[in-house]
Amino acid sequence: MRKIFLMLAVATLSAGMAAAKEGTMQGTIVSENSVPCGSEAKGKKQTLELMCQEYVIRTDQTEYHVRQQKEEHKALLPVNAPVELTLHKDKMKFTVNGKSYEMLVVSESAVTAPAAAPAAPPQ
Repeated sequence: MRKIFLMLAVATLSAGMAAAKEGTMQGTIVSENSVPCGSEAKGKKQTLELMCQEYVIRTDQTEYHVRQQKEEHKALLPVNAPVELTLHKDKMKFTVNGKSYEMLVVSESAVTAPAAAPAAPPQ
């Protein structure tokens, strides 16, 4: 009986965490970088390196590094803009200034807690 209860509790918690991950979240675009994302043949012996925009989107608990998937997403997104996002597997859908985007999640990391302010020296 105890094992069944424990298994049920674990299943309920993991299902709740998975559902929370796929729900709508609020975040902010923190930074943008141009990164190499492949190459294209140009002529017989020349190759042209392709560049993609990679954005860092920060939520309350996680920082996501996302990259454009398709060439038509060439528009630069404003830094410090609020975004509303949803995650599904390795893709992120979000809206910025009323326009929708879908990008590939390259990596994610936990947001570090801000450093505590140093204590004032005793007087």
